Amino acid sequence: MKQNKQFFISKPLKSQTHAWNPSTGRNHKGRITAWHRGGGHARLYRNIDLKRKLTQGIVVGLEYDPNRSAFLARIFNPDTKEHSYIIAPTKLQKGDIIRSNSKRNGVQNGHSKALRHILTDSLVYNLSLLPGENGKILRAPGSFGRVLKRTSTLTKIRLKSGQFRWFNIETMATYGTVSNPNARFVKLKKAGQSRWLGRRPIVRGVAMNPVDHPHGGGEGKTSGGRPSVTPWAKPTKGPSTRRFRIQPKPNVKI
Repeated sequence: MKQNKQFFISKPLKSQTHAWNPSTGRNHKGRITAWHRGGGHARLYRNIDLKRKLTQGIVVGLEYDPNRSAFLARIFNPDTKEHSYIIAPTKLQKGDIIRSNSKRNGVQNGHSKALRHILTDSLVYNLSLLPGENGKILRAPGSFGRVLKRTSTLTKIRLKSGQFRWFNIETMATYGTVSNPNARFVKLKKAGQSRWLGRRPIVRGVAMNPVDHPHGGGEGKTSGGRPSVTPWAKPTKGPSTRRFRIQPKPNVKI
């Protein structure tokens, strides 16, 4: 982290930013689906190359991104004279060369390749679910996956959660580990800092009226009067309500 501070860039590229209208937790019908969101400081969205098929050049520096906890790396291509952004890996230095969709052997930090050309037991991030799509998983600070096994059509990767998943061998991934692994240790200085980040206060159900929550109401101070439930009266201290998508077993050809 101390090394990275030497080449941090304070202002983003105007050509790679545009206005961002936050949803404040509402869906396309205007109904709140993610609670306790709203307000916050105005943000500009950075156009990031998540496909990692074209971006290549020299690392100019690192930048802070208000839309994610990981840092961004600004890449300058001397051939096209253009700048672009990628999600920065750890141990990235100013002046490093970044290549995308490379077919060369070896492990280069920040280089992207198809899983076909990535060595087993390598650490990767910014992994797409299908060939040609944006990288959607392993993008959080400090995240990485480990390539365990490769067949003629599929690659087996252990994700940060410990889950094992098979991916198409033509899927793109990037060597390394996502930058800023200490982001989870940041402590907010005051309540207003949480509001700057767009997080609104959370109110207990027992402090509400009966019309707002099943725990609400009652004379004086109560503890709810019933087992803990959600605002829709579903038990919160019972079995898991998460729905797991069963992934079909691939036809592995060795």
